[in-house]
Amino acid sequence: MLISCGAPVAGAWADPESLSVFARRAEHLGYHGIWSFQRLLAGVDQQLPPVYRSVLDPLLALTFAAAYTSRVRLGVAVINIPYVAPAYLAKQAATLDVLSGGRLDLGLGTGWSAPEFAATGSEPEPRGRRVAEYLQVLRTLWTDPVASFEGELYRVPPSSMAPSPVQAGGPPVLLGGTADVALRRAGRLAAGWVSSSRLTFDEVARGAQIVRRAAEEAGHDPDEVRIVVRAVVRPGRRDDAVPLSGDWAQIRAGAERYAEAGVTELFYDLNFDPLVGAPGAGREAARERAEEILTALAPPG
Repeated sequence: MLISCGAPVAGAWADPESLSVFARRAEHLGYHGIWSFQRLLAGVDQQLPPVYRSVLDPLLALTFAAAYTSRVRLGVAVINIPYVAPAYLAKQAATLDVLSGGRLDLGLGTGWSAPEFAATGSEPEPRGRRVAEYLQVLRTLWTDPVASFEGELYRVPPSSMAPSPVQAGGPPVLLGGTADVALRRAGRLAAGWVSSSRLTFDEVARGAQIVRRAAEEAGHDPDEVRIVVRAVVRPGRRDDAVPLSGDWAQIRAGAERYAEAGVTELFYDLNFDPLVGAPGAGREAARERAEEILTALAPPG
């Protein structure tokens, strides 16, 4: 199982210095990738976790991090596709892939925030058809000399998009979601699944099985399917409701359970620690705590 981490994109520590230093530090310590997430805005009446109150744009943050690194992968979990036209995201993703030398992993979801749908003039339904068409648009723009698509929701007139991504076929696309239909879609249409951090070990294991089975039924190699999990880390007192809590040995033991559940990549998202990613967290204290966690949980070797 690959070990990655979340980039500084939320709260007081989401600033240029933290992002550049953290990205370089993660690469130096041998982390496989750094991950961001998307939150456009927070409705005044929404009951949201503090981490969602102040968030950098995920692709811009990763582009900034790319300039300070050369090896570490750059992932987003996830961009909500109803908010942005597929041609626009195809251009953004191709650009970041070119500027980073082919290091982007693109996670996509269908969204859940009513204020964000209203603010972007979008809606998620029909989810299945929207995702399928969106992926077809991305792939024709990334791979075909003359791209073209005619769907019910999206249209691309015969055209070309350049430069092409560095990665053959474009950046790997992973899909979010927890419903069985979303899991099967991830296995059938994408490179893998980005799981919610709220799922239990058993739920992750079951989800991974559904994704891999759908991939195999679609003629893909189930062993090549990626299962990526965001992990909330709580060093200190053990809390059975948080799988990766307690002392460092207990946290590593929890990580091993994810590996046993079929996870191929685990990323410790320090943004979800209230002492790091909440708007009220002190910047210097957040950096110190993040450095402690990042160093203690660095991959072996």
